[in-house]
This record gives sequence, C-alpha cells and structure tokens, in this order.
Amino acid sequence: VQLQASGGGLVQSGGSLRLSCAASGRTFSWYSMGWFRQATGKVREFVAAISRAGASTEYEDSVKGRFTISRDNAKNAVYLQMDSLKPEDTALYYCAARSDATIPRRASAYSYWGQGTLVTVSS
Repeated sequence: VQLQASGGGLVQSGGSLRLSCAASGRTFSWYSMGWFRQATGKVREFVAAISRAGASTEYEDSVKGRFTISRDNAKNAVYLQMDSLKPEDTALYYCAARSDATIPRRASAYSYWGQGTLVTVSS
C-alpha cells in the first residue's frame, strides 16, 4: 500500500488542523492505521491509531481529548483532526499502515509509511 499524507501547515496556538492520508495499491480495509510524529532532534513518537473497521482507537496521552483519528474505508483515507494545538505539537507527522488487526504504539510494528507533512504551531 502507498500512503500520501497532507494537510500540514502553520497555525497559531489553540488552532486546528486536519491531516489526511490517502492510501492506494491494496484493499485499504485490510490495514490498521497509525499517525506518528517526529520533532526536530527527537525520536519518532506515536500519536494515534485506528483499527481496520474503525471500531478501536488509541491515543498518546498528551493528545487525548484534543486529537481525533478517523477513517473512511470507502475513500481509502485516514484522518487526524487536531484541535487546541500547542507549540509542542510542532513536528513532521507521518501516517503508517500495518496489515494486522491490532493497533500497537511502536513505530517498528508498521510496515508502510507515507512521507511526512509538517505541522508548525506558533505561540
């Protein structure tokens, strides 16, 4: 599966952005999906994940209540709605896929990655 992330940009603290990740190449509903981020000089970290049918989700503690992951299998897309953004959310955001029903938090569990989309939150 090929993944293409988009939707990043510059936003003020407290603002919102919606990231999208378009998938192509294989049956999208076979894959659990995740969002990860990597700030400059830091390791890539888990943000959120969603199961194949969207029934289960996981969030990193610092984004719970502010970010929402969703997917539309008919459109082969996964989304990350980000509200109440903070400067510490600034990072390159990646979508990732794994052909399994589980939604682990470790990046190494995901086999397919899109290119990053940059989110910058100004204070």
